[in-house]
Amino acid sequence: MKTLQADQLVIDIPGRPSGQALDFAVEAGQVWGVLGPNGAGKSTLLHTLAGLRAPRSGAVRLDGQALTRLKRKRVAQQLGLVFQERQDGFPATVLETALIGRHPWLSPWQMEGADDLALAHQALQQLDVLELQDRLVSTLSGGERQRVAIATTLTQAPQTWLVDEPTNHLDLHHQVAVMNLLANQAASGRAVIMCLHDLNLAARWCSHVLLLYPDGEACWGPAADMLVPAALERLYGQRLLTVAVDGAPVFVPVR
Repeated sequence: MKTLQADQLVIDIPGRPSGQALDFAVEAGQVWGVLGPNGAGKSTLLHTLAGLRAPRSGAVRLDGQALTRLKRKRVAQQLGLVFQERQDGFPATVLETALIGRHPWLSPWQMEGADDLALAHQALQQLDVLELQDRLVSTLSGGERQRVAIATTLTQAPQTWLVDEPTNHLDLHHQVAVMNLLANQAASGRAVIMCLHDLNLAARWCSHVLLLYPDGEACWGPAADMLVPAALERLYGQRLLTVAVDGAPVFVPVR
């Protein structure tokens, strides 16, 4: 089942005259990794898919319908977005922040109920931040904030996840835990699209990959077809060595 579709979509990158039209569909059960050097448009693509930024041309479709024609509440119920960086709009505790994920499912002025609270507690537990529930988010480390942001989206329970650098600020243990969590979301029938800088995370956890080149060129497909040295070396302008570990390729830059 297609959850999110780019229909001849050209993202709007300031200063770049044009770009290749993107025409792909993300299906339930898939984990997509978006790869590319700095400035290639990874975050812009994610924001465009979320409806937060207008494309230069083309359309985004959610469950077969144009995103621009859907009510924002329905979009918020179906799409969950984890930003790479975030600002604290007002003082809030970790638990209060996680409960924001339930807002798309509540009517105006409706308070969160016991079921909402249970979902938030469960999400915080999964991200190993439940013991921080009474702390102000502004007092947390970068890695703790990242896990709270992912827990908030987990509380939201969207059909499609859009995640900008999910392992940002995380130590190795929590990187693996978060990537496993996202893979489990896909395995449960949801879809995940995430921007990554780490080729080896993409090789280990992604079923599909989209490569964005700085000149606007793009290509996409199954990870096994995309994660090949010739394409990746041209993408990053960097020679790579490739070895296999536990059946997955590992890419090492050449000095």
